[in-house]
Amino acid sequence: MNQQKSLKIVQKVFSPKEISEGVDAKVRRIIGNNEVVRIDPFLMLDHFSVKLPGGFPDHPHRGFETVTYMLEGQIHHQDFKDNKGSLGPGDLQWMTAGKGIVHAEMPGSYEEESVGFQLWINLASKDKFCNPEYQEIPREKVPIAKNENVTVKVIAGESLGMKGPIFARTPALYLDVEMGPNATFEQNIPKEWNAFGYVYKGEAFFGGKQTKVGKNTTVILKKDDNDTLIVETKGESAKFILIAGLPMNESVVSYGPFVLSTEKQLTQTFEDYQFGKNGFENAPGWQSEIRKLAKSKSFVF
Repeated sequence: MNQQKSLKIVQKVFSPKEISEGVDAKVRRIIGNNEVVRIDPFLMLDHFSVKLPGGFPDHPHRGFETVTYMLEGQIHHQDFKDNKGSLGPGDLQWMTAGKGIVHAEMPGSYEEESVGFQLWINLASKDKFCNPEYQEIPREKVPIAKNENVTVKVIAGESLGMKGPIFARTPALYLDVEMGPNATFEQNIPKEWNAFGYVYKGEAFFGGKQTKVGKNTTVILKKDDNDTLIVETKGESAKFILIAGLPMNESVVSYGPFVLSTEKQLTQTFEDYQFGKNGFENAPGWQSEIRKLAKSKSFVF
């Protein structure tokens, strides 16, 4: 049956190294590294693990979206407009930084690791300076699709007849897939989209039995005229993230947490952040409450 379908094939497989990020956090940079600088429209994907007193204290963003998806533990967040909340296992937050956000993200425990993924998605030039907003989805509102020995949490896009709850300005697919032993998963990915995956538990074979991908490994799919991805397991189960999106084919000028379309916009962003204007009015002098989590075990958020 598979021979009748236009099957996607694997272009590249590599194991990202663990690096330090934020304060005492460990991440595997799945894309956005020396192996793959970016995959349009995606800028970066981190598999993070952190506990207090480490974390990601007060920092700015402009010009893109972040998607935080938790696997274990808890992450608290707070921004300079006093939006705040907490994410637990299975919860997700899709944050549009737009013209400017300053926020903090801190784990909830000194003993338990907070583990999850954070994806950075570019915004089109027309949306770079939109108003910031959040989409926070608790785990019970994330659709779960099942097919024999396969379970898919549908964060964005569609899989196995279920649609994700996220509104994505940039058309995107974001799936968390769990496969038991000797299972087959089939997913349509539009021909013009870029796509990649990351196995975070077990091992799976992408492109049918074509390429074995083990734990903590990135797999880049070839962009071609094929639109059907086949993933199979043998004697071992697997868990992996699958992400795909429509490329923008626009210029990217970035520095750290700022992602713009031109050098002029980037220079203006530094000035806006420094002097508190054009979206960063609340930035000067702002400090989050949750930064105190790094200093005091008695602090309650």
